[in-house]
Amino acid sequence: MATYISWVTANPLFSAAVQFAILGTLGEIISFSLQKKRFALPCNGWQLIGKLFAWALLGIIIKYGFTGMKGFTQVLLDHHLLPELASSGIGWAFAVSVFTNILFGPQMMAFHRLEDNLILGQKGFSGITRAWWTLIWFWIPAHTITFSLPTDYQIGLAALWSLVLGIIMGYTKAGAAKKTAASAADPID
Repeated sequence: MATYISWVTANPLFSAAVQFAILGTLGEIISFSLQKKRFALPCNGWQLIGKLFAWALLGIIIKYGFTGMKGFTQVLLDHHLLPELASSGIGWAFAVSVFTNILFGPQMMAFHRLEDNLILGQKGFSGITRAWWTLIWFWIPAHTITFSLPTDYQIGLAALWSLVLGIIMGYTKAGAAKKTAASAADPID
């Protein structure tokens, strides 16, 4: 663990890029494989390389976003615009998580969708509303845990959460597809 902390401390942007490139891409592969019920890639090889770089860029953006939202939260505290409860511990973690996911999250997700569209040669933002809902039910609680940890662990856990969400979404989409197929097979009265 000391080697990991040394690497993250010495290379904050590069380590964010690497962690998100690996875990974010792996999350997409696992999600797609769960939907297909077998190992499957969500795109061709060149597009997968593009996705690795897109996740790496996203890791850097998230590193900046986390730092900025912590500063934003601190300034609100300094100006007595947040309750004292938000000044430390779980209150601090929750406040940073809420601001990160409400003020930074939607734009970051839209940017990530734009990256995907460019890589996959697609247009539109189909499903973005569903992705934004994850900011409330998944990301705020997850990042409350994230921001409870020392700073050097936060980006790594955030990247790991991306993998976890990929697994959740893979199971959800596989279940929805199964339900849709069952409904289509039922005769209508």
